[in-house]
Amino acid sequence: MDPSLLRLPLWLLFILNLAAACHVGDQNALLAFKSAITADPSGILSSWKPGVDCCSWAGISCSETNRVTSLSLYGQLDQPNSFLSGTISESLSKLTYLDGIYFQNLRNIYGPFPPPLFKLPKLLFVYIENSKLSGQLPAAIGNLSQLEALSLEGNRFTGPIPSSVSKLTRLTQLKLGSNLLTGSIPLGIQQLKSLTFLSLERNRFTGPVPDFWGSFPELRILRLSHNKLTGKFPRSISALAPKLSYLELGHNSLTGNIPDFLGNFRALDTLDLSSNYISGVVPKSFRNLTKIFNLDLSRNSLVDPFPELLVKGIESLDLSYNNFHLGKIPKWVTSSPIIYSLKLAKCGIKMKLDDWKPSETYFYDYIDLSENEISGSPVGLLNRTDYLVGFWASGNKLNFKLQDLRIVKTLKYLDLSRNSVSGKVPGGVVGLQKLNVSNNHLCGRIPATKFPATSFSGNDCLCGPPLPPCK
Repeated sequence: MDPSLLRLPLWLLFILNLAAACHVGDQNALLAFKSAITADPSGILSSWKPGVDCCSWAGISCSETNRVTSLSLYGQLDQPNSFLSGTISESLSKLTYLDGIYFQNLRNIYGPFPPPLFKLPKLLFVYIENSKLSGQLPAAIGNLSQLEALSLEGNRFTGPIPSSVSKLTRLTQLKLGSNLLTGSIPLGIQQLKSLTFLSLERNRFTGPVPDFWGSFPELRILRLSHNKLTGKFPRSISALAPKLSYLELGHNSLTGNIPDFLGNFRALDTLDLSSNYISGVVPKSFRNLTKIFNLDLSRNSLVDPFPELLVKGIESLDLSYNNFHLGKIPKWVTSSPIIYSLKLAKCGIKMKLDDWKPSETYFYDYIDLSENEISGSPVGLLNRTDYLVGFWASGNKLNFKLQDLRIVKTLKYLDLSRNSVSGKVPGGVVGLQKLNVSNNHLCGRIPATKFPATSFSGNDCLCGPPLPPCK
């Protein structure tokens, strides 16, 4: 304590102490919120105790006048017990100075869209993500017109987005991904002209991609993947070219060609058009996408020629399962110093894998070269990777001894089926999650593993569980 305070009268110290404590109404509202929580196994709310200044509680921020202004509670996705169970108490409506609610990864918060939010006049930011809120979004959501950010990602909301969302004109972020929402994307969203982030992915939206994108001069992230959207690229998407960094339309039912104007998106970091019905060639204008790090065009009906890109470094590339005949792994991929994921399954690659000398193997996590005409050995490549998680090369002409392959600790998925691999199955495969070495020329006793017989069938002379016993 400051020595000068010791000279103050006791009554003045008492008043100063009262002034430093949070508002009693705010504290009571927070304790009532805590009482609606039925489980807190990791002690997220353990510091919330009567008689302790609530401005010092975990997750609470207060103003200079000691009114509660934000409530931030976070679970840790990598810690199974870091969650809360229960409902969002009506008592939150008494926190009249609250401007931010941040409930992220709490997992087991359930109930409808929280009614208390409609009674908080200063509320600007709502993030209630990765929990179990359910039911329909209420039409009254339009009354929250002061909101600047609304995220309800990772819950269980159903039904359509109410048309009243058009009244949330101050929003810069609208994130409703990973719910069970249905219907078409409402045209009223075009009134949210300040949006920088729109996320509607992983729902059940139907109908065409709306043609209103000229309304969003500041949009940087657009995520509409994993829905049931149909039709062609709307022309107005071209208006997003100056600032858009993420364009994600994968896993829908889009048709038509990739428009040339996508080559004007010079700020683009990520483009995902995977798992649609897109046909034709990849436009030559893609050479202009010099800043792109993540490109996924897999599982469409795209055809040759694929343009030579001018990227300085690609992080992840997936061109698998189209109608490409690349011949070899492109130079701009081989030279990337930062690539971690390369997926070129069924891309018409005809080469000897020993001849492929990528400039950097350190970062590789995933390599999928399945269903090509690749010969030689992957040993020289894979034995230089320290953090590889998955390697898939089924349906090629690889010829090497399996025991020469170094099985790094991080490796979880290995598929070498339908090649000409010989030798023995090394004991290191025991730590994998998935293994398939079927239809090769392997021989000898199989190490004790949990894999089914289909992982080993079709070899020359493998024996032992799960195959017949060795003689």
